[in-house]
Amino acid sequence: MARPPLYDDALRSRLLAAATDLVEHNGVAAIALREVAAAADTSTSAVYTLFGGKTQLVAAVMDAAFASFGAAQRAAAPDGLRALGIAYRTWALAHPELYRMMFSAPGASAPDEGSGGADREPDASDLAMAPLQEAIARAQRAGGMADVPVGIAATAIWGQVHGIVSLQLAGLGPAGLDWDAAYTTVLDTITRAWSPPTP
Repeated sequence: MARPPLYDDALRSRLLAAATDLVEHNGVAAIALREVAAAADTSTSAVYTLFGGKTQLVAAVMDAAFASFGAAQRAAAPDGLRALGIAYRTWALAHPELYRMMFSAPGASAPDEGSGGADREPDASDLAMAPLQEAIARAQRAGGMADVPVGIAATAIWGQVHGIVSLQLAGLGPAGLDWDAAYTTVLDTITRAWSPPTP
Protein backbone atom coordinates (compact mmCIF):
# COMPACT_ATOMS: atom_id res chain seq x y z
CA MET A 1 0.00 0.00 0.00
CA ALA A 2 1.34 3.44 -0.92
CA ARG A 3 2.41 5.57 1.99
CA PRO A 4 0.55 8.89 2.41
CA PRO A 5 2.52 12.03 1.55
CA LEU A 6 4.33 13.70 4.42
CA TYR A 7 3.03 17.20 5.07
CA ASP A 8 5.24 18.55 7.82
CA ASP A 9 6.21 21.92 9.30
CA ALA A 10 9.07 22.26 6.85
CA LEU A 11 6.68 21.97 3.92
CA ARG A 12 4.30 24.41 5.57
CA SER A 13 7.17 26.89 5.87
CA ARG A 14 8.06 26.43 2.19
CA LEU A 15 4.46 26.99 1.12
CA LEU A 16 4.18 30.10 3.29
CA ALA A 17 7.47 31.44 1.90
CA ALA A 18 6.30 30.78 -1.67
CA ALA A 19 2.99 32.53 -1.09
CA THR A 20 4.72 35.46 0.58
CA ASP A 21 7.12 35.76 -2.34
CA LEU A 22 4.21 35.88 -4.78
CA VAL A 23 2.56 38.65 -2.78
CA GLU A 24 5.85 40.57 -2.50
CA HIS A 25 6.34 40.53 -6.27
CA ASN A 26 2.82 40.63 -7.68
CA GLY A 27 0.33 41.51 -4.93
CA VAL A 28 -2.13 39.39 -3.02
CA ALA A 29 -4.28 38.82 -6.11
CA ALA A 30 -1.39 36.79 -7.55
CA ILE A 31 -1.77 33.99 -5.02
CA ALA A 32 -2.85 30.93 -7.00
CA LEU A 33 -2.65 27.63 -5.18
CA ARG A 34 -1.17 25.76 -8.14
CA GLU A 35 1.61 28.31 -8.46
CA VAL A 36 2.29 28.32 -4.72
CA ALA A 37 2.41 24.52 -4.65
CA ALA A 38 4.71 24.37 -7.68
CA ALA A 39 7.11 26.88 -6.11
CA ALA A 40 7.25 24.72 -2.98
CA ASP A 41 7.68 21.55 -5.06
CA THR A 42 4.49 19.95 -3.82
CA SER A 43 0.81 19.60 -4.73
CA THR A 44 -2.25 21.71 -3.99
CA SER A 45 -3.45 18.97 -1.68
CA ALA A 46 -0.62 19.94 0.65
CA VAL A 47 -1.97 23.51 0.77
CA TYR A 48 -5.44 22.27 1.68
CA THR A 49 -4.07 19.86 4.28
CA LEU A 50 -1.72 22.33 5.95
CA PHE A 51 -3.72 25.55 5.62
CA GLY A 52 -7.30 24.64 4.72
CA GLY A 53 -7.45 26.62 1.49
CA LYS A 54 -6.55 29.90 -0.17
CA THR A 55 -8.31 32.12 2.39
CA GLN A 56 -6.39 30.55 5.25
CA LEU A 57 -3.12 30.70 3.30
CA VAL A 58 -3.58 34.43 2.69
CA ALA A 59 -4.35 34.88 6.40
CA ALA A 60 -1.14 33.04 7.25
CA VAL A 61 0.84 35.31 4.90
CA MET A 62 -0.71 38.33 6.61
CA ASP A 63 0.13 37.00 10.07
CA ALA A 64 3.72 36.37 8.97
CA ALA A 65 3.92 39.90 7.54
CA PHE A 66 2.67 41.40 10.79
CA ALA A 67 5.20 39.27 12.68
CA SER A 68 8.02 40.64 10.51
CA PHE A 69 6.72 44.20 10.87
CA GLY A 70 6.36 43.72 14.63
CA ALA A 71 9.92 42.43 14.93
CA ALA A 72 11.18 45.58 13.20
CA GLN A 73 9.11 47.71 15.57
CA ARG A 74 10.38 45.88 18.65
CA ALA A 75 13.96 46.31 17.47
CA ALA A 76 13.42 50.07 17.15
CA ALA A 77 11.38 50.52 20.32
CA PRO A 78 14.26 51.14 22.77
CA ASP A 79 15.11 54.32 20.85
CA GLY A 80 11.64 55.83 21.22
CA LEU A 81 8.78 57.09 19.07
CA ARG A 82 10.90 58.64 16.34
CA ALA A 83 12.82 55.40 15.83
CA LEU A 84 9.52 53.51 15.65
CA GLY A 85 8.37 55.90 12.94
CA ILE A 86 11.56 55.44 10.94
CA ALA A 87 11.31 51.66 11.24
CA TYR A 88 7.65 51.80 10.18
CA ARG A 89 8.41 53.52 6.88
CA THR A 90 11.57 51.51 6.24
CA TRP A 91 9.65 48.24 6.54
CA ALA A 92 6.76 49.49 4.41
CA LEU A 93 9.02 50.67 1.59
CA ALA A 94 10.90 47.36 1.66
CA HIS A 95 7.66 45.33 1.54
CA PRO A 96 5.08 47.51 -0.25
CA GLU A 97 2.74 44.73 -1.38
CA LEU A 98 2.69 43.10 2.03
CA TYR A 99 2.09 46.51 3.60
CA ARG A 100 -0.85 47.17 1.28
CA MET A 101 -2.32 43.78 2.10
CA MET A 102 -1.87 44.22 5.85
CA PHE A 103 -3.52 47.60 6.11
CA SER A 104 -6.19 47.42 3.45
CA ALA A 105 -7.62 43.95 3.98
CA PRO A 106 -10.92 43.58 5.85
CA GLY A 107 -10.26 42.92 9.52
CA ALA A 108 -6.92 44.70 9.70
CA SER A 109 -7.08 46.19 13.17
CA ALA A 110 -6.05 49.55 14.51
CA PRO A 111 -3.83 49.70 17.60
CA ASP A 112 -6.67 49.92 20.11
CA GLU A 113 -6.86 48.67 23.67
CA GLY A 114 -8.89 45.51 23.38
CA SER A 115 -11.97 46.89 21.67
CA GLY A 116 -12.88 43.33 20.77
CA GLY A 117 -13.62 42.48 24.38
CA ALA A 118 -11.78 41.54 27.52
CA ASP A 119 -11.56 37.85 26.57
CA ARG A 120 -10.31 38.52 23.05
CA GLU A 121 -6.93 36.98 22.25
CA PRO A 122 -4.41 39.43 20.77
CA ASP A 123 -3.85 38.79 17.07
CA ALA A 124 -0.78 39.39 14.94
CA SER A 125 -1.67 43.01 14.22
CA ASP A 126 -2.23 43.75 17.92
CA LEU A 127 1.19 42.35 18.78
CA ALA A 128 2.84 44.29 15.96
CA MET A 129 1.41 47.57 17.26
CA ALA A 130 2.24 46.89 20.92
CA PRO A 131 5.63 48.67 20.77
CA LEU A 132 3.86 51.89 19.76
CA GLN A 133 1.47 51.68 22.70
CA GLU A 134 4.34 50.93 25.06
CA ALA A 135 6.34 53.90 23.76
CA ILE A 136 3.34 56.18 24.28
CA ALA A 137 2.88 54.89 27.82
CA ARG A 138 6.55 55.62 28.55
CA ALA A 139 6.18 59.13 27.12
CA GLN A 140 3.13 59.69 29.31
CA ARG A 141 4.97 58.56 32.43
CA ALA A 142 7.68 61.08 31.56
CA GLY A 143 5.10 63.86 31.33
CA GLY A 144 4.14 63.87 27.65
CA MET A 145 0.41 64.17 26.80
CA ALA A 146 -0.55 62.14 29.86
CA ASP A 147 -4.26 62.96 29.60
CA VAL A 148 -4.76 61.17 26.24
CA PRO A 149 -5.81 57.49 26.43
CA VAL A 150 -3.13 55.26 24.95
CA GLY A 151 -5.47 53.69 22.40
CA ILE A 152 -6.53 57.09 21.06
CA ALA A 153 -2.96 58.37 21.00
CA ALA A 154 -1.69 55.27 19.21
CA THR A 155 -4.40 55.51 16.57
CA ALA A 156 -3.68 59.22 16.02
CA ILE A 157 0.06 58.62 15.59
CA TRP A 158 -0.51 55.54 13.45
CA GLY A 159 -2.85 57.54 11.23
CA GLN A 160 -0.17 60.17 10.61
CA VAL A 161 2.60 57.77 9.64
CA HIS A 162 0.29 55.40 7.79
CA GLY A 163 -1.24 58.25 5.83
CA ILE A 164 1.98 59.63 4.42
CA VAL A 165 3.51 56.19 3.78
CA SER A 166 0.36 55.17 1.92
CA LEU A 167 0.48 58.35 -0.15
CA GLN A 168 4.08 57.67 -1.06
CA LEU A 169 3.39 54.06 -2.05
CA ALA A 170 0.47 55.23 -4.18
CA GLY A 171 2.54 58.01 -5.76
CA LEU A 172 -0.07 60.60 -4.86
CA GLY A 173 2.13 63.50 -3.78
CA PRO A 174 2.96 66.63 -5.77
CA ALA A 175 5.44 66.18 -8.61
CA GLY A 176 9.00 66.18 -7.34
CA LEU A 177 8.01 65.92 -3.68
CA ASP A 178 10.87 65.06 -1.34
CA TRP A 179 9.24 62.18 0.55
CA ASP A 180 12.11 61.92 3.01
CA ALA A 181 11.63 65.57 3.98
CA ALA A 182 7.86 65.17 4.16
CA TYR A 183 8.18 62.16 6.44
CA THR A 184 10.73 63.95 8.61
CA THR A 185 8.17 66.74 9.05
CA VAL A 186 5.61 64.19 10.26
CA LEU A 187 8.11 62.71 12.71
CA ASP A 188 9.05 66.18 13.93
CA THR A 189 5.37 66.92 14.59
CA ILE A 190 4.89 63.68 16.51
CA THR A 191 8.07 64.22 18.51
CA ARG A 192 7.07 67.76 19.50
CA ALA A 193 3.60 66.62 20.52
CA TRP A 194 4.80 63.74 22.64
CA SER A 195 8.10 64.87 24.09
CA PRO A 196 8.02 65.55 27.83
CA PRO A 197 8.21 69.26 28.73
CA THR A 198 11.73 70.68 28.82
CA PRO A 199 12.72 71.58 32.41
